[in-house]
Amino acid sequence: MTILVTGATGTVGRHLVAQLLAAGHPVRALTRRPTEADLPDGVEVSAGNLTDLDSLVAAFAGVTAAHLISFGDDYAPLREADRIVDLARQAGVGRVSVLRGDITKGPLEVAVEASGLEWTHLSPVEFMSNTLEWAESIRAEGVVREAFPDARSALIHEADIAAVAAVALTTDGHAGQDYWLTGPQALTVPERIERLSQVLGREIRYVELTTDEMVARWRAEGHSDDDIEFFLTMRTNPPEAGYTVLPTVERITGRPARTFTDWVRDNAATFQP
Repeated sequence: MTILVTGATGTVGRHLVAQLLAAGHPVRALTRRPTEADLPDGVEVSAGNLTDLDSLVAAFAGVTAAHLISFGDDYAPLREADRIVDLARQAGVGRVSVLRGDITKGPLEVAVEASGLEWTHLSPVEFMSNTLEWAESIRAEGVVREAFPDARSALIHEADIAAVAAVALTTDGHAGQDYWLTGPQALTVPERIERLSQVLGREIRYVELTTDEMVARWRAEGHSDDDIEFFLTMRTNPPEAGYTVLPTVERITGRPARTFTDWVRDNAATFQP
């Protein structure tokens, strides 16, 4: 039966669509811009998103399981979470995975837990794909400018998040679980740069910024005071979950979590001049 993937053209969604399709599952992909989705052949593409309730009626029709994301535009919590879940239940959806966007539970997680659906929460730490923020300066100058060189992060490959979601959506035994997901190593910025240099075959220099310089950059990028306070906390006093390596990916999928070196190999062309 058909599995719905919301956020299908996003960082995790693309991997999940491809993995489900490769495993032989019929997939419906929900995206705002279906004509630009560039998804694999065989995927049913549906126009819409989780903030457009009218679009969800058609998206959920005939679906037995769905992958949901807990946030909408600008990563804001979904205000119509109860209605989203009601529409899923009315359509006959029985199982959902929820990609969480925050440490604390948002409206969608709460609504799903109260719904009677078989639910599984996915709680990843920092995405390895955040490294793409360095791509422009690496291509142009061979440089990464960042502060907080001692801060560690147990970054996770987005394909591993998708792999856990695929297992939760297609096999039994995962209902009511909140899976905290990490990569296999907790790395500092200099350690990530070292691995980039090794894979790309050229030296990538690290220019360490001061805290004030980093804050100024965030402000120039348009981040709010609340955002900046959060960024600082995560880098200077991060929660233990952010740098503690967990075996969840291997336990659920049966294969080791992908390393940061694996991620760089997968995305090497993005960093080449």
